[in-house]
Amino acid sequence: MDAVRVTGTAVAGALAATGALHALWAVTPWPLRTPEEFAETMVGAGEGAPSAAACLAVAGVLGTAACLVGAEAGVLPAAGPRWVRRAGVRAVAGVLLARGAAGPLVFGGLTERTERFRRLNVRYYSPLCLALGAGAAVVAAAGRGPGRR
Repeated sequence: MDAVRVTGTAVAGALAATGALHALWAVTPWPLRTPEEFAETMVGAGEGAPSAAACLAVAGVLGTAACLVGAEAGVLPAAGPRWVRRAGVRAVAGVLLARGAAGPLVFGGLTERTERFRRLNVRYYSPLCLALGAGAAVVAAAGRGPGRR
């Protein structure tokens, strides 16, 4: 398996797993005990977990992103016009890179967030977004979707 396929598989898998976790959060604050603890840890603001609709919307976006990256890397079946998939993977890369790069600034000082969220954001959330964004950018630049060698 070449580097683009490996990268696409890893990024698509991580996006799909993150999407599944968001779908799970529509019904439970797992692995945390309460919606309040969830809000403090995962959102950094508010008094409870986001609505089920919000969690499912994010899960859907992440699932779509996983499918786009996987298809462009040539590891998942492709659907729709190639230019839509390529634009979609570029958008995925751009959003993830922007979230990763801006996360420490936006969530570290420009908006009020809990200290727990800020710490986790700097250690895990933003670096994960940067890594996934970089991987999606690699796939976008050298995608292997159907019809491309």
